[in-house]
Amino acid sequence: MPETSRRTAGFGESVIRRMTRVALEHGAINLSQGFPDFDPPSELTHALAETATRGPHQYAITWGAPNFRRALAEKQQRCMGIPVDPEKNITVTCGSTEAMMAAMMSVANPGDKVIVFSPFYENYGADAILSGAQPIYVPLLPPDFGFDRDLLRRAFAEHPKALILCNPSNPSGKVFSRLELEYIAALAEEFDAWVITDEVYEHIVYADREGGSPGQHIYFASLPGMAERTISCSSLSKTYSITGWRLGYTIAGEKATDTIRKVHDFLTVGAAAILMEAAVTALRFPQSYYDGLLASYTGKRKLFLDALDRAGLRYTRPQGAYYVLVDVSEFCGNDDTRFCEWLAKEVKVAAVPGSSFFHEPINHLIRFHFAKRDETLIAAGERLAGLRDVWAKRGF
Repeated sequence: MPETSRRTAGFGESVIRRMTRVALEHGAINLSQGFPDFDPPSELTHALAETATRGPHQYAITWGAPNFRRALAEKQQRCMGIPVDPEKNITVTCGSTEAMMAAMMSVANPGDKVIVFSPFYENYGADAILSGAQPIYVPLLPPDFGFDRDLLRRAFAEHPKALILCNPSNPSGKVFSRLELEYIAALAEEFDAWVITDEVYEHIVYADREGGSPGQHIYFASLPGMAERTISCSSLSKTYSITGWRLGYTIAGEKATDTIRKVHDFLTVGAAAILMEAAVTALRFPQSYYDGLLASYTGKRKLFLDALDRAGLRYTRPQGAYYVLVDVSEFCGNDDTRFCEWLAKEVKVAAVPGSSFFHEPINHLIRFHFAKRDETLIAAGERLAGLRDVWAKRGF
């Protein structure tokens, strides 16, 4: 038989998705894969019920239904503080996963280099490889996960085609400060590189973080001179608790958007017409919805971090998003994967091995997420409180 593609030879199964299956196998509370266990806003589900009857049921325009793009442009223009033209700047994709892939394929040629901060969401390295590009990994340094300016400059000195920026960050919860973003912007301009952003947690920036405005996300494209150099990727998944709807998008300059639309057309043709129609309702929510979203996640963060404190577990306090990295070196040494499997089986709480997010050999961290109902987080906290007792009786 002929060989399959060599470019996928280094790929393994998504560790995040595998841990969801492990959770199901052992009846564990799933704090691994980052999706809520609560319903979307009722206004949104009611809108979906109505469109299920009246449609549309056929293809929308490839790069997104006009009314969806108009509503998205109005919302993002208000949030980002820059002009967003629905006809020239927006491409609607099948989730932010496709948005990132389409962006990468639109700017990177085989052999190009792309900077990726580590830790990183597991798709980024794969996106680069599938595009024929070579990742340059730059470590983010705990405990605050900032970057070393000299290391980043040396990475840019290799003349990468792009840098991938996840802000707020999955998995660390890092929120980049204005000074950090301005330094990245200066290097991108100096070395003539694109910046591809993943900003799906744009509305989850906690008010008590240091070094930035309370609760305010800084869009990279809003920095002086960056709008034409940035491809902003995001989705409706996390903001409206509809991860299964797979509605993502890119916002970019007209030239980049033209290329992204061509790639998107041949990747997926288009997003689901009926879901775009229903989602217009959410895009027109007032500011009070986003204030309530942040307040809700602020409460969930406190609830879960308090549980980690009671369990005596060390962690990095997230500044944004809904993830927390926990140090479990006292239990597993450097085998986070084995520990996560044990945790799901014996303690009945599922997490993701931190090693799946790092280019460096870091194997003592695990990632939990807290996008769950309060009662789910309370139950998980009660189980984690007994972790040491279970470990003493039946560790590895």
